[in-house]
Parts: sequence; structure tokens; C-alpha cells
Amino acid sequence: MLIIDADPVHSKQDSVRDSNPSLASSSLQQPPPTFEESVADHVLHFPQGDSLNFPQEGGEEPPAFAPYDAHFFTSRSGDIISHDSHLNDDGEALYRFLLSQASTPPTVILRCQGSHNETHTRMVHSHHNGHTKMKTEQYTERITDFDFCIDVGQHIFGDPTHWSYADSTPAYRGRMFQEVGISDEKRKARKSERKAAKAWDAERTRRGFPPWIGSDYAWREDQPVVMQTNGVLRSSWTLRQWADDYCASRKYLKEFNYHKIAYGWNFEAMRVATISVVNSTHYRGDLSVQFETSQNVVSVRSHNRLSRALSNRWIKFLLFLTLIYPFIWLFKRFHSRGGGRWDVCGGAYALKRVEQTAKQSAPDVHAESPFRDVFEAVDATAQGSSLPDPPGRRTKVVGMREGEWFRQWEGTIRRAVQNRLQDKQPLTVPDDHPTHQALVLDGY
Repeated sequence: MLIIDADPVHSKQDSVRDSNPSLASSSLQQPPPTFEESVADHVLHFPQGDSLNFPQEGGEEPPAFAPYDAHFFTSRSGDIISHDSHLNDDGEALYRFLLSQASTPPTVILRCQGSHNETHTRMVHSHHNGHTKMKTEQYTERITDFDFCIDVGQHIFGDPTHWSYADSTPAYRGRMFQEVGISDEKRKARKSERKAAKAWDAERTRRGFPPWIGSDYAWREDQPVVMQTNGVLRSSWTLRQWADDYCASRKYLKEFNYHKIAYGWNFEAMRVATISVVNSTHYRGDLSVQFETSQNVVSVRSHNRLSRALSNRWIKFLLFLTLIYPFIWLFKRFHSRGGGRWDVCGGAYALKRVEQTAKQSAPDVHAESPFRDVFEAVDATAQGSSLPDPPGRRTKVVGMREGEWFRQWEGTIRRAVQNRLQDKQPLTVPDDHPTHQALVLDGY
């Protein structure tokens, strides 16, 4: 019989231990090396600054991650329009694109225009059968007295607040008509609902309310929560879910619109105050004072040729002239694979907002005073907020208030009207504000 040793190395070590018992016992009693001795070993020692770079399979390292750079262009009004194919197929890419574009706030200006009509008389020469005749005629000419604007959007502060319409609010949710509800519970909004929503949207814009405030909100001066950013996503779906819903649609002419809205100031009160300042200069012409917003829409549209053509205003004008556009509109409005709009969300940009702070208990120095209520009112006014604090909480106004802004610009508006200023560039600094050259002077 032939016997083969399965482990010759171990058999050799066993024979050495049997022949020399002292060596075996000394090896068992020898302690392990210390950490310093192990580090000093040339096998475990690496030169300083070197790193262990194990090549991946194939001999190449994976490429570094880079965000997707979508293609877009800017319209004449400053809106962002994109026909990128990846944004129409990937909800995550569309969501990230909207977040990146939301970092740029909208442009808000206060435009003041004054004009009047003048009637002039002129002599007109006409030739008839070799005879020259002269007659007088009158014509009316529109004269611009002043035309200037003030940059209000420069006072927007902080990051945008992403908001969405409530499920009960009429909005475009994937079709060419306004709907209420989501998913399978959607239905066409009634005419009364659309009319009420449109009226409230105009009122909300005039008073500077945040876009997440619905028409059912009973505004009272003792409710500062209207300017806070709690519970702004009123829809049951998140912004990412709406982006996925848009990308899942196979409609031929679809578009997703993200609206940027500035809030915080009572724009109607400021407009009326500006009109009063202009009237104080004894101006009696036709006056127009309006707040204008631009660069306030991010629109993602289908990536086919027809959708791109409709985004070109000159091609669209030619389609009107050739009577082709009415047929496109009918296809977009009534065909199941025609058009669809998503106007359910956007970003809100604060000019002023109310924040809650921890209310610290301080010693009541007016506890025994009969004028305690008066002192509390004075303290609240000194803190920069005319809003009373809710029980157990303290609120503060963050940002420039419209009264402070108007106090700075009141004199500039009056002088611009008197001097008949006409300037296309928005004014950014009041004319009585000291210049940089004056501020550096010693003793100014």
C-alpha cells in the first residue's frame, strides 16, 4: 500500500519539533511583534505620499460624475425655454433642471410713464389737374413726458420656496383645460371655480400674498403666518412626482411651466402711494404706474420639430397668416395625443417675510405700571414689527419693508417726474444716495 502525505510542510515542521523540543517550546512562548516592529517591516512599509490605487477591471478608472447640462434658450421676455429630449424622458433630470433655474430670481420693476396728446395744425399741398391747392389739417401726436423704472427685484433675499397649488385649486394638470384633483380623481374645473380662482389670483398679486395662500384664507392683520413658509406644498404630489407625470406623458405638444413669483410687499398700496407722489408735482397728463415682472417662467417643451417651430414667434406668425395655426390648435386642444400643460408649481421669492423666533422670558419692568399696555405696544414697534406675537412665540420681520423702500425713493420719483426723465435702464440707487467717491472723503 502507498501512503502519500497530504501536507509535507506540516510534516517537516513536526519532525523538527520532535527532534528539538526546546525550539518548539521557545516558539510557543515567543510574544507577537509590536505595532512599531510591524510598521518597520519593509513588506508593510509604503513611501510617504503614495496611495493604494487598485486598477479596475479593464485597466481604466470610472469617469467622474457630472450633472447633466440641458440645452435651453432665453426668449425675448427673458423666460427660459428648453426642448431638451432628456428633460422630456427623465423626471429626475427635469427636477434637477428646475431647481438649478430656480436659483435665479425674477426681475421686478416699478415702471412710471407719463404722456399727453398734442393737436397740431399743418399745411398740406396737393396737385390736381395742374393746379396746386393748399389746405390745413389737424393731427394728434402722442408726447412722452417721462418714462423710467426702478429695480425692485434687487431686494429679493434668501433661497426660493418651492410651492404647489392645492388639489382643489383649478390648474393645468396635463390637459389643455384646467382641472381639480389628482390622478384618477381629476375632473374639469367648473366655470365658477375658474372665475373665482382667477379673481383671487389677481387680488393675491396686488396685495403681495404668497402663492400658496388660497382664496379660502381669511386675512386678518393679527395673523402673521401668511408670510411664513410652512406648508407651502399644498398639492398631494411633490414637485418630483409632477415631473415624473410630465415625462410619462406621450403627448406630442406638451409643456411644463415653472412660475417664479415675488411676494411680501403690498404692491397695490405702493402703486397708489407712487401715484400720489407724482400728483404732488402738479402733473396732469396720462399717468401709468405698474409693477412689471419678467424672467419669471421656466418652460420645458416637447423635443419634436413642430414644438420647436411653435416656440419661434416668426414661424408662428407665418402659420397665422397661412391659416395653418388654427388646425394645429384644434389638434392640440382636442386630440388625445395632442397637447398638455402642467402649471401646478413654482418658486416664491421673498421681499419681506415673517419668521418665528424663540420667545425669551424677560423680567417685566412694567408689571406694576398702569400704562403696561402702552409700554408693550411701544416695545413691539421698536422691534421692527407691527404684528402682535402669538402666544408663546415671537415673530420678526426679515427683509426691507415697503415703507422703508418708499421713504428712500420718494424724493427720487418726484425729481424724475419734474425733470422729465426718460431712461430704459432701471434705476438701482436713489439720486440722493451718497456716491462711492464721496464716501471715501475724509470727514464726509
